[in-house]
Amino acid sequence: MNDRPDYGAFYEGFDASLLPETLQGDLATAVNACIECCDRHVGQNRVALNWASASGESGTCTFEDLQDRSAQVANLLVANGVQPGDRVAGLLPRIPELVALILGAWRAGAVYQPLFTAFGPKAIEHRLATSRARVVVTDLANRPKLDELDDPPLIMCIGRHGNDVDFAAGVEAQPDVFQPVMRKGDDAFLMMFTSGTTGLPKGVRIPLRGLTAFAAYMRFALDLQPDDVFWNIADPGWAYGLYYAVVGPLLMGHQTVLYDGPFAVASTAALVAKLGVTNFAAAPTAYRMIMAEGPEVAKTMAAALRVASSAGEPLNPEVMRWFKEHVGCDLFDQYGQTECGMVLANHHGLCHDVRAGSAGFPMPGFRLDVVDEQGNQVPRGTQGILAVHRADSPLFFFEGYLGAEGQGWVGNYYLTGDTVEQNVDGTISFVGRSDDVITSAGYRIGPFDVESCLLEHDAVAESAVVGKPDKERGEIVKAFVILNPGHKGDEALAEVLKHHVRSRLGKHAYPREIVFPVSLPKTPSGKIQRFILRRE
Repeated sequence: MNDRPDYGAFYEGFDASLLPETLQGDLATAVNACIECCDRHVGQNRVALNWASASGESGTCTFEDLQDRSAQVANLLVANGVQPGDRVAGLLPRIPELVALILGAWRAGAVYQPLFTAFGPKAIEHRLATSRARVVVTDLANRPKLDELDDPPLIMCIGRHGNDVDFAAGVEAQPDVFQPVMRKGDDAFLMMFTSGTTGLPKGVRIPLRGLTAFAAYMRFALDLQPDDVFWNIADPGWAYGLYYAVVGPLLMGHQTVLYDGPFAVASTAALVAKLGVTNFAAAPTAYRMIMAEGPEVAKTMAAALRVASSAGEPLNPEVMRWFKEHVGCDLFDQYGQTECGMVLANHHGLCHDVRAGSAGFPMPGFRLDVVDEQGNQVPRGTQGILAVHRADSPLFFFEGYLGAEGQGWVGNYYLTGDTVEQNVDGTISFVGRSDDVITSAGYRIGPFDVESCLLEHDAVAESAVVGKPDKERGEIVKAFVILNPGHKGDEALAEVLKHHVRSRLGKHAYPREIVFPVSLPKTPSGKIQRFILRRE
């Protein structure tokens, strides 16, 4: 795309005050997320939602359909005591009712709270109790998880279940007109929780002014075009899926895709081909699995795809290279957090050099620096903590954790807790969570570098690297390696892999211990939980 704006000039001249003009409402006085993501796009009979399920069902919903259904949902919620600012939780799979619930909660002025369907009762209880949710909506498949809650909120269920409110029947009985409740830009419209990679999940209020940051990511990083068929396969139970598979595309008046089924390479490739998906987003785990499947499946996806994006964990350069070779489109790495959305990206919509292994440049509207724990900037080429300069980041919306506002702030900086390094060209490379960085014989070693090097070997499907305490070196590098089919995890292969890393990365960084577990511990969103491996 030769007509893309130059990143440097665009970033320096970016005027964030222009972005709110993309909203119908006024962030200072009156705005409603349902209007922005639905109502203002009605009148052209455009498809808003293209959905499919593993059982073979499929269908579409227009913005007009969602407007009517969200009004019915809002009427049902209000009839059951929901007031503006109340939290409405959804424990639902990727079905049309989920989108109707989200929009209906916003229409009523309430705050939507996602619950991932793979959560167990304890994880659900912690989030509902912390947020003080007034209502939780679920289906019959997930309803048993709520039986163990000590003090549950009002439960609505799709399908009859005991004394629960019958959500489906209740919605159908409501009128399809509801005047949206107006809120202000600092009012919350999402109630999120961190993924808990380093401790108990923390609550995060997302204010309505965050909509402008979501729009910026869809435009500049994902390069969402009017004629794109867009599919972000991330689950809306987590930030990346909710922000950029539901909120972001609908905010832009664009169709989005929801698939209710487990991830599998074959079904994903088939749906990409069937729908003609041109703009695709997923977590690195999905791309690694596609790569492991081989070039044949890549051919299925290659006919339609224009661009692909990755977020959630660092993307290994080998995966990017393989995807470009076999699928034929650019796969770019991008970085963000639940707290602040996406802030660092290789931008599909802006023109700049892409450095393999880096997460790119700061998003327009964000100033990012690399600092020490006291908030002092460190020189380029030196590892430090990725920090968002709050005063110089007009699209920054994070207010602090629920009940611990200001935690993680040092002066004007929000410290992300991620160790990075700014390269000489201005790009920023992810090293690891601050707790994940390994110090061995005086060297600071990022687990991502070692994991990426291991992944370059044909035998390796996935890996996780941690530091193991050592009397002489302080720590040594230990690798947990998942193998591709046809390879045997034994001492001979361990030595081959050690030599592979030593010869490519350096003698200081190779794993002195390698084990071959059956699986790696991960959060439900797919992030490797290295702290569990360190405990072992």
